[in-house]
Amino acid sequence: MTRPSRISRARVLDLLRLAAKKGDRAALTLALDQMKTLAYTPRYWDKYLDLIAHPMARLADLLAIKQGDKIAHQKGWTRPKRERPKPSAKAPSRGKRAAGRKRSMSPSQPSLFPDL
Repeated sequence: MTRPSRISRARVLDLLRLAAKKGDRAALTLALDQMKTLAYTPRYWDKYLDLIAHPMARLADLLAIKQGDKIAHQKGWTRPKRERPKPSAKAPSRGKRAAGRKRSMSPSQPSLFPDL
């Protein structure tokens, strides 16, 4: 029989709120340690994914732990890939377009510095 985790979502979020409101570094350290315990233990991944659904916990994950995407990858959860548009035959490549074309000032637009 496995022991239940002593780390709760509510406790971690309370510590993150305390750290955000009062700038309590000890509360932030405790919250991050508990989040790392959940993030680095495969048994608690579901709890961790439930925790990072909260915006404050997600921010802590993005800034300090950087584990949410790794867990999603290990579990096989992937984002659908975007299809890139294929270059058409008519359009030249960017290198040719940038090298061959020069910009000229249109005569209808007055100069900002007429004396120069």
